[in-house]
Amino acid sequence: MRVSQPARVVVALAAAALITASCAYTTSTALLPSHLKTVAIPVFENATTEHTLEQDVTDAVIARFVSDNHLKVVDERSADAVVKGKITEYRNTVFGFSQSAQAQEYRVTLTASVTFKDQVKNRELWSESALVKTANYYVVDTPGAPAKTELDGRRDAIAKLAEEIVTRSVEGW
Repeated sequence: MRVSQPARVVVALAAAALITASCAYTTSTALLPSHLKTVAIPVFENATTEHTLEQDVTDAVIARFVSDNHLKVVDERSADAVVKGKITEYRNTVFGFSQSAQAQEYRVTLTASVTFKDQVKNRELWSESALVKTANYYVVDTPGAPAKTELDGRRDAIAKLAEEIVTRSVEGW
């Protein structure tokens, strides 16, 4: 029996789709209440002295919800749910020294108060008064990794915070 070229392509694409789907990690919308389809993310408050931190965190949370794709990001008036947050602490501290007592590793610590509220049923689904995320970075080259800056550590801590907020919001409380 001879299989046509288009049929082979279809079979190959179907096999690739099955393999990809079986290996991919995804969250289930079943953990979200069925009436929640949209989310608003107003700009986080900033109780620190770090310039633009509130916008950086807000942008990261929005981008993470968009890439997650379980809740569509909309304005607050039309949203089924809302994420509100306040950055309460930002620290950049020495975390490790070289043998000659020179600082070479630092840790950025970001603390936020975050609430996820169901606006349809007017109830809080989860809240954390001190959600803490950290990121370490080296200011010297290390094997396999170039030196980084505080800004790199800040970006990494913000990304971890955004990931935690989305995970808690869509996967359960």
